[in-house]
Parts: sequence; C-alpha cells; structure tokens
Amino acid sequence: MVDAAIVSAFAPAGVLRASINLGNPVLAHAGAGGVPGGVSVDLARGLAERLGVAVEFQVFDTAARSVEAVTGGQADIGFFAIDPARGATLAFTPPYLLIEGCYLVRDDSPLQANEEVDAPSRRIAVGKGSAYDLYLTREIRHAELVRAPSSQTVVSTFVEQGLDVAAGVRQQLLADAPRYGGLRLLPGRFMVIRQAMACPRSRGEAAAAFLAAYVEAAKAGGAVAAALARHGVAGAAVAPPGDG
Repeated sequence: MVDAAIVSAFAPAGVLRASINLGNPVLAHAGAGGVPGGVSVDLARGLAERLGVAVEFQVFDTAARSVEAVTGGQADIGFFAIDPARGATLAFTPPYLLIEGCYLVRDDSPLQANEEVDAPSRRIAVGKGSAYDLYLTREIRHAELVRAPSSQTVVSTFVEQGLDVAAGVRQQLLADAPRYGGLRLLPGRFMVIRQAMACPRSRGEAAAAFLAAYVEAAKAGGAVAAALARHGVAGAAVAPPGDG
C-alpha cells in the first residue's frame, strides 16, 4: 500500500491529472476518440495504478504549454526534458529516455557538421519553449534563433522563411522533411535530450522521491522498453540507471 500522504500529494482531488505533450512524437500521439497514446501515457497509467487512483489526461501541442499546466496547478505530473530553466518549480526524476536533438539543412547547404552552425548571419528555426530552444538559447553565441510556434511547425517555418537550419528532435525532423524534399540531417547530434517525469516542487520531497523511484523501477523492470516497442518508437534509448 502507498502511504495516504503520497497519494494525496499526487492526486489531491482523487484523480491523477497527467500533462501530455503531443508535440514530441517519441513521447505521445493522438489516439482514437481523443484519448492519447504513447510511452508517457503508459507511464502515467502505471503511476495511477500504483497510487490506486484514476488518471485524467490534459493534452497539449507544445512542451511549453504542457509545462505551464503542471507549474500552474492544472496537472499533477508531466513528461519533460530535464532543463535548469524548468528546475526552479519542477522536481525532475532521473531520465527514462534519451533522445537526440539534431540539425536539418537543405541538400545544397554548405554546412556539413554541427560545429559549423553557430556563425554570424545564420538563422536557426526552433520550437518555442522546447528543450532544444532552452538549450540553444544558452549555447548559441553568433547565430540567430527564430522561434516557430511549436515543434511540429519548425520545418515549415524553416522552409517558408528561408532559414539556414532547423533544430529539433530527430524523429520529428525525419517525419516532416519528406513533405518538402531536398533536405538532410547533419551527421550526429547537437544535444542529448534527457526525458523525465516531473511534479511541482510544492508537492514535497517525499512525493518527488516516490516519483523518482517509480521511474527507476519502470526502467529496471522493462516497462519503458516495452512501451517503446509497443508504440513502434525507434531512435530513442532507455536511459541507464540513475541520472543517465
């Protein structure tokens, strides 16, 4: 049995409200009848079962809106990339997935390596408020970041505005690029996105520790790997034990 105080911390109204970001195809997708599916959805269901409560999904199209739902009290848990800019209000678990952040360019672009991207006069499309937006905001020194409304619109913004580079999750870029043709990924990656579960810090240290233990058990017991296989997700790796 889970301690009643832990259950109350996660589901004060008797229902676990999970914030789901449909903007990252590795994590979640729209399902039949408006019910989402995916790795994050499976983990939310598993946590609700562990707590002995029902689960309710709050669905958003961007990571930024999904984060706002948790920090603003509309949801109890969420599934986000670990980032210091979010850490002030959110308690993150160790990562459960590792995802690659990559650059996309045109076939005729002179760019051949990730290290060549950050140069004066270059413009990079990013999804506003995404993990890679937060990361590149700290790391890029010379190029200009152009923020698309969402991760799903990064490639269209890149093409329509004639930008030099599109930055994003590898799977999203690979899914969007064929609609336009004449595009290629630069080799390798510019970052590893450490995907974790999170709850508001205001729920207390005991709740944060419980959530971290749940994620570690899901990795060690094969639940995360099984979810990846069940939903046909390729190109993402189960994070190793601990902080990954």
